[in-house]
Amino acid sequence: MRLFLVMSIDLHIHSWFSDGTKSPAELVQLAANSGVSAIAITDHDTMAGVDEAMAVSSEHGVEVVPGLEVSVIHNKKALHILGYFMDPADPKLVAALKVLQEARDLRNTKIIEKLQVLGVAATVEELKEISGIGQTGRPHIAKLLMNHGLVRSMPQAFAEYLKKDGKAYVPRFAYSAEEAISLIAEAGGLAVLAHPIQVDKTLVSLGSLLPVLKSYGLDGIETYYPTQKKKMRKRIRQFAEENDLLLTGGSDYHGDIRPGTRLAGGNNVYVSPLLLDLMKVRLKTKSKREKLT
Repeated sequence: MRLFLVMSIDLHIHSWFSDGTKSPAELVQLAANSGVSAIAITDHDTMAGVDEAMAVSSEHGVEVVPGLEVSVIHNKKALHILGYFMDPADPKLVAALKVLQEARDLRNTKIIEKLQVLGVAATVEELKEISGIGQTGRPHIAKLLMNHGLVRSMPQAFAEYLKKDGKAYVPRFAYSAEEAISLIAEAGGLAVLAHPIQVDKTLVSLGSLLPVLKSYGLDGIETYYPTQKKKMRKRIRQFAEENDLLLTGGSDYHGDIRPGTRLAGGNNVYVSPLLLDLMKVRLKTKSKREKLT
């Protein structure tokens, strides 16, 4: 057994049920080996991996928080909202995620059709072989493009083919930020704005964005993230304090699809277990408030 003097948590991890490369059980094992005391599986548009992770959590001494990541639209801008502690069986949430999953499948088919028009001998069947189980998305299509020798890396695949205005770009349906935050809350969860550095590298727009999201029911902001360095974290904490938002954090670990990355802790971003305790306090407070109303 390995001993770790400073335990970290990691509340932003992807499994092979979306665009990660490891199973939920493997992620729990990895967390135990890495000195991570609690994790959240936050797959895109699905909570399919939560049960598997929770089933092995006690065996490895790692707490598993039910999680999710949803891409949303706010004022024509894409944002990512993380959800925590939702009931995976909540009927309204299940139905809403099904809509997103079907929209994702339709988009994938249209992208493949665009690639075929461009002369790429790719098929939907080939894409499914690459993605395996779970949700299939643009990272899997990027790998397909690499397999065909059209690009050398995933960033190149996105830059030339898959990002907005790329050769094969296709938009897909997304809920509004207000709708997604409401869905998370109604399923018993907490809603958190993911990696604000990807919203605005200067963070300036957070001053006007966060009060609006807070009015929708936003509970927190992802403060501790690998590319958000010390000065940036300090500014995000100030925004959080001004808007009474929780602090969260995670590695956004995807496994082998992003070589060189790892879970939180060590030389990577550190996320204090105290933050999870504060999230649980907020969750209880919200539950009591809802019962009174």
